[in-house]
Amino acid sequence: MNPELAVRIEKLHLKEIKRHIFLCSDQTVPKCCDKATGLKSWEYLKNRLNELNLTDQGGIFRTKANCLRVCKEGPIAVVYPEGVWYHSCTPAVLERIIQEHLIDGVPVQDYILVNNHHV
Repeated sequence: MNPELAVRIEKLHLKEIKRHIFLCSDQTVPKCCDKATGLKSWEYLKNRLNELNLTDQGGIFRTKANCLRVCKEGPIAVVYPEGVWYHSCTPAVLERIIQEHLIDGVPVQDYILVNNHHV
């Protein structure tokens, strides 16, 4: 493996990731919600995960997505590895997703669009 790539993998703690949340925000052409709402949700998610020490070695990875193609009732989020899709991801909803799903592993039924997790 390329040594620079190995250093990057180590720096990002990719081997320790338990869950990954993608949030639709900062869209080129906002459709699911207005751009300000999406950015507010992204800032909340980013800051709250850092505040709770869940990023890096905490096992939670986050990605700001330009568009997750649902384009209704946004911001939209998806959490992997479970493949659970959420709608209406305001800061209050994201707090529930953080506490209940990302930390405790229990999807937040009130906001699920699709649950692809089959246990």
